[in-house]
Formats: sequence, structure tokens, C-alpha cells
Amino acid sequence: MATPLARSTSTSNADLVSEFKGDDTKDSLPDLSDFPAVDAEKGSLEAPNEGSRPIPGAQYNNWQWIAVLAAIYSSAFLYGLDNTIVADIQAAAVETFGEVEKLGWLGIGFPLGSIATILSLSKAFGIFDVKWLYLGSLIMFEAGSALCGGAPSMNALIVGRVWAGAGGAGMYLGVLNLLSINTTMQKRSLYMSGCGVVWGVGCILGPAFYINLVLFAVFIPVYVFVLDSYQPQPNISFGEKLKHIDWVGVVLNAAVYCTFVMVFTFGGATWAWNDGRTIALFVVFGLILIAFVITQYFSFLTIPANRLFPGDFLRHRSLILLYICQACAATSLFIPIYYIPLFFQFTRGDNGVDAAVRLLPFIILTIFFTMLNGALMPKVGHYMPFFFIASVFVTIGGAVMYATVTPSTPNATIYGYSVLMAVGAGLSQQAAYSVAPAKVAPNRVPDAVGFINAAQIGAIVIALTITSTVFQNTGYRHVAAALKGLDFTSADIHAALAGAKSAVFVSAPEDVKAKVVKGIVEAISDGYILVIVAGALGLVCSLFLKRERLFMEAGAGA
Repeated sequence: MATPLARSTSTSNADLVSEFKGDDTKDSLPDLSDFPAVDAEKGSLEAPNEGSRPIPGAQYNNWQWIAVLAAIYSSAFLYGLDNTIVADIQAAAVETFGEVEKLGWLGIGFPLGSIATILSLSKAFGIFDVKWLYLGSLIMFEAGSALCGGAPSMNALIVGRVWAGAGGAGMYLGVLNLLSINTTMQKRSLYMSGCGVVWGVGCILGPAFYINLVLFAVFIPVYVFVLDSYQPQPNISFGEKLKHIDWVGVVLNAAVYCTFVMVFTFGGATWAWNDGRTIALFVVFGLILIAFVITQYFSFLTIPANRLFPGDFLRHRSLILLYICQACAATSLFIPIYYIPLFFQFTRGDNGVDAAVRLLPFIILTIFFTMLNGALMPKVGHYMPFFFIASVFVTIGGAVMYATVTPSTPNATIYGYSVLMAVGAGLSQQAAYSVAPAKVAPNRVPDAVGFINAAQIGAIVIALTITSTVFQNTGYRHVAAALKGLDFTSADIHAALAGAKSAVFVSAPEDVKAKVVKGIVEAISDGYILVIVAGALGLVCSLFLKRERLFMEAGAGA
């Protein structure tokens, strides 16, 4: 496995051990018993054996490595494609299937499927064969995408989205783990940023459900015959590995996110906030969350080393701060991805494809700065400035989108504001994936990757759920106020918010349509409050990151 070793420029043994441990509070030689590697039975910590691991990626020749890299990068491309596809097809989905009250589930379903399984799969990647777990996740993802492409109803489309999201989580985790296994720390940041680049290209090229099946067919020979297996625990039987899964944690983790989404998707839109069903969902969500925390804390029916959530990470300042920074980065990325096209659909009359094209400045600049981060961070050594600068740009970009945008704001101005957010999103999007593995022992790398991925996907679910709720509720009020006294139903108003060909935009007088659009734009702008909060929180957290200079161990390999 790749050795994620982070060191300061000092060469003293005390400093080397302190940096390896991620000790954030003292410079003296600490006791090695509290971090980093976990003993399988007791959860005790031990230092890794540096000399026993082969050079990462040495098993591939150049052409094999190119094929493997293209194959696993195609997974990141597909993940980006399916993350954003619904931003462009939601109006068409409502026109085809109706049931506008279920619209929020289309955007939330994919990341919900991901976050419900991400911690379970991150643990699994540290236990089972990485290649075959990755391939199984790919197949699950393709099956979900195929269901979406041929969905006969809104419910089938939602199920397909959640199914594809669960498979996509394992697929993307597989990409990150395969890159960690097969690259040296010196080169990993660049490869990780490359993952962000192809992900961004996937965002641009949606919507196209069936392209997934074509790419899978192209690369299946590489997955099966070229990609090497990697067993994190080669001396343990399959049955014993199953016993290492925290099954109680698996169920409760999925239930926490499902009930959270149900509360904010049904609340206010399908059921009133004071409806007994909404209140009951709040209570159930709270009870499940408490149960998850308690069972994880006491390692119920498992041992500390195997519990689903890596609770020992919460004792280390850097890992906590990286988690928060990654969540802020994901929030700053996905809210613009969903709501910039929506703005152009309502104010310029764009269809889904045209609205997606309007997103190009944001996506292209995000890709550029993601790649720039991957190239510069290993050379600069320090990672804290990247998070700080990123947060400044996100905060400014979110603020101007919230405070100054109206239906008549020129296109060029919107593009300029989106560039500000793109700089911030790009500089911070993949950075934590390179830094977090350097803070843990090699056998904890899957946990570290899953920890950061949980921050990313969890933030997407929370951000899209909250902004969707805000948009549906405040947008409904604005549109209802604009249509007061006219003969439009509640269903007409909800359909108008979906961007569908609602009766509102067909038969309402022009001056009323203008008021409706103004109200919808105000509701869209309210979503950028969360971007401002994410930028400000990321800024504060970046100030507490260590001012350490990391450099990557030189060495041969992929």
C-alpha cells in the first residue's frame, strides 16, 4: 500500500514522529500508543513498518498504468455525470411523469444513496479485495443508471437515483483507494486532482444516463484483466471479514440520513411543518441519531477498531478541521451547480441543455483550479493557504450572488460571480484527500479516505436538502403572493417552481409573470446564504490548520 507519510522540514526524530502522528498540540516526542495504526482486536495503536511495503504501482508497465488510470478515471467521470444530471432534466421529468411534489427527491436521491453507504463501504475497502469491491460497486451503479434511463414513473426514477448513488459511492471510493494504493505520496496530489478534473468534465456533459453503459463496456476488460487485486487483510477468511463489519452502525447510519432527508423533503412541501407526521419524523430522526452516537461510542456488538465511524479521528485537530473544510468545499461546489442553471432557465427561458452550457465558466474554472491545486500544493508544501484562499473566494462569490442578483442581471456579471466561487471550489475540492491520508497510518488510509468522503457527500446531501426546502417554501410564498387573486392552484405554483410548462407561464399576464420570476430568483438567491456560511466556516477552520510544510516522499512508482 502507498505510504502516506507527512513530514515537517525539521529532521529530528521527535518532529518526524510528531508529524506522522498528527499530534497537533505538542512538539515533544509523544507516546506512540495513541495513534496511528489500530490493532485488529483491541484498537491499540502502532507505528507502521516502512520497509516492508513494495513501491506503489510497480506491478504495472507504462501502458498498463495508462489503461488502469483511464479506466478508473472513467468512474470519476461517471460519478460527476450522475451527480449533476438532474439539475438539467428536472423540468422534463415533471412534464413526463408529473408528481411535482416528489421533485426534490431527484436531486437528493443520488447523494442520499451515497452517504447512506459511504462509511460502510470505506470500512469494506479496508477489509475486502479492493478490485472486486470496486467492480461490484461499478456494476451496481450501472444497474441504477439503466433503471433511471428506462424509468416508467417518477418513483422508478427516484429508486434508480438512490440505487445508482449507493453504487456510485463504492465506485468513487474505489477510485480514491486505488489511487492511494498505486501512487507515491509525492505524486498522489496530482493524480487526485486529475480525478477532480474528469469529474468536472462529467458534470459538463450531462444529461446522458446511457453513456454510463457504453463506457463500462469499453473498460470492462481493463477492470477484469489488467487491474490487480489488492487484499488489505490477506490472512483473514471471508467469513471472519464479515464479522468485522459493524452491522448495527451500517443500519443506523443509513437511517439517520434517510430520516433527515424525509423530514426536510416532506416538511413544508407535502406536509405542513406543524403536521403530526412531520413532527413524528423529527422525533424519529433525533432518536436514530442518538442511537447511532451511543452505539458508536460504546462499540455496541463490535469492537472499537471495527466500528463504522472512526471516532478516534475526532481526537485529532487536523482531521476534524479537514473534515469541516471538505464539507464547506462540497457545499460551495454543488449549490452553484444546481442553481445557476435554474436561474437561467427562469430568467432567460433556457432549456436544460442551454442552461447546462451556461454553467461552463463555473465548471471549467473549477477544473482548472482543482488541477492547479494538485500541481502546486506538493511544490509549495503548505496546505493551509489553499484552504484559506479558497474560503475567501467562496465567501465573496456567495455574498454577491445573494445580495446583488436580480432577473435582469447581465449574463457576464453572473459568469463573473460564478468564477469567484469556482476559484474557491477548485482550490479546496480535492486537497483534503491528499492531506488526510498523510495524517494516519497506512492501514487507516481507507478510513481516512472514507472520513473525508463522508464529509463531502454528507455535505452535498445536507446542502441540497436545505436549499431545496428553502427554495420550495420561500419560492412558493413569493409565487403565491404574485398570483394572489388569480385562478391558479397550488399544483400550478409547485409546477412553476419545477421549471415545468406550468399554467402560470402559459396563461398569466406578462406583468404577473415578471413578478413570479422575480420571486423565484429571490428564492434561488436565498440558497446562496448557505454558500456564504460555508465560506465563512471554512475560513475560520483554515486559520486553525497547522502551518506545517509537508513534502512528499520521493521515489519511483506510478
